[in-house]
Amino acid sequence: MVQRAVRSYGGAMIRLSDLALPLDHASEDLEAAAVERLGLAPGQLQRMSVARRGNDARRKSAIKLVYTLDLVVDDEAGVLARFADDPHVRPTPDTSYKFVTRAPEGYAGPRPVVIGAGPCGLLAALVLAQMGFKPIIIERGKAVRERTKDTWGLWRKSVLDTESNVQFGEGGAGTFSDGKLYSRIKDSRHLGRKVLTEFVKAGAPDDILTEAHPHIGTFRLVTMVIAMRETIEALGGEYRFGTRVDDFELETGADGEQKLTGLHLSNGEFLPASHVILAVGHSARDTFEALVKAGVFVEAKPFAIGVRIEHPQGWIDTARYGPNAGNKILGAAAYALSHKCTNGRTVYSFCMCPGGRVVAATSEEGRVVTNGMSQYSRAEFNANSGLVVDISPERDFPGDVLAGMRLQRHLEELAFKAGGSNYKAPGQKLGDFLEGKPSSEFGVVTPSYQPGVHLTDLAECLPDFVIEALREALPVFGRQVPGYDHPDVVMTGVETRTSSPVRITRGRDFHSLNTRGLYPAGEGAGYAGGILSAAVDGIRVAEALALDLVPAEATRAS
Repeated sequence: MVQRAVRSYGGAMIRLSDLALPLDHASEDLEAAAVERLGLAPGQLQRMSVARRGNDARRKSAIKLVYTLDLVVDDEAGVLARFADDPHVRPTPDTSYKFVTRAPEGYAGPRPVVIGAGPCGLLAALVLAQMGFKPIIIERGKAVRERTKDTWGLWRKSVLDTESNVQFGEGGAGTFSDGKLYSRIKDSRHLGRKVLTEFVKAGAPDDILTEAHPHIGTFRLVTMVIAMRETIEALGGEYRFGTRVDDFELETGADGEQKLTGLHLSNGEFLPASHVILAVGHSARDTFEALVKAGVFVEAKPFAIGVRIEHPQGWIDTARYGPNAGNKILGAAAYALSHKCTNGRTVYSFCMCPGGRVVAATSEEGRVVTNGMSQYSRAEFNANSGLVVDISPERDFPGDVLAGMRLQRHLEELAFKAGGSNYKAPGQKLGDFLEGKPSSEFGVVTPSYQPGVHLTDLAECLPDFVIEALREALPVFGRQVPGYDHPDVVMTGVETRTSSPVRITRGRDFHSLNTRGLYPAGEGAGYAGGILSAAVDGIRVAEALALDLVPAEATRAS
């Protein structure tokens, strides 16, 4: 009777949440626990599916699995009435996606343009295509398989393609990551469910619909991106790879309103366009410069800088799961850490990748940037995460709107030099970092970064306040996660691209604050962080654009 919830359900069901069972429970125990929890009579439960499964590891020796279930029962109204005051017994929400409008048959209006084929642009283009608007997708990088080869060129041969790398190309920066699919965004319309459902259709594992912290991994993301592109093209969408937007054509109307009228492309073409979704990601620095030059409203925003830190995954598993470390149901353990320092800074873990590796993530020559990735199996030897310190425009990079971007570049240049000027990353053992002396040899932790790690002193490529904050936070984290501050742990620099250094501000109608027809979206515009939130933002912006082309009233009238 128990099954995984692999589709949205719009009918009448009861959702039972926070049902905890022992880690080693038998499959039949779940149904028995649901029947007991609701006080159901024999035969009253007709069907049950798992809507969500997480774990409670606060007691390492007695870890529990925590379920949310959807149930079909006899006398549903009676059961709900008996538990009217229980927040864990409620009607199952309808999570099916409903299109806000559709292009009428024979639609001959403007074709929307999507700049960027990362998670935000991909879902925006997909939803527009499903609504019948046949979007044009402009991507400066290459299709994902060619892009993967170029990315390996940097990792294996220290050869960088500045237009095809971890940051640029089909699938966006999220393609070379852990593929995490959870966020803390408010999602009352269940748009995240739409994203996950489309990913499953494209080949993602069904368990992303039920696991509390779902992930996909890089290799699966590659095949999914290809499948979704094929769907968009089958619906009339058009991809233009290897094409960069170099400038924006704007005009001011008689009413004084600034409007977008077209795009100047890197191949010399001018593309007339009045409805454009800007989903360029957090590393499109030349695009940020072009927007500022064109007069589009852009403002500086906070972000964070720091390092990547690596531990053997077994250390993290033992610290988090104790005697249950290695349990296949639990998988590779993760962590999330934060500390408010005496200098007013906050140090926190970022983009934690269990069983993964640190990767070269630069998109510009003469600079070193680190990031993390892992496969679906999370089976590699080390765990890694960003360990970063918050910074803000007013305090750390005052001046013009692009000052934060220039700070990123400066630190990345310092890291390139400290690593040997050959795309190796500067690294340091944690014990040496705390003592303020350069490292000369590795200990029990072997770094995973390719093209390689050059041991040095990370103080050469990070501001003093970052060094100070990290030195205060590391022993604190060591008390929270035993082994975290082991002296042989390896720290690799620099992590600078935690989020966009700018916000391309938009109004409540999703248009740019001062440019009609330009729809800033996703992480590069400052409205998302991670695959799921970027994809959800892409859907929201696509809906706003579609309603501007064909209001919902027109759809109903037709």
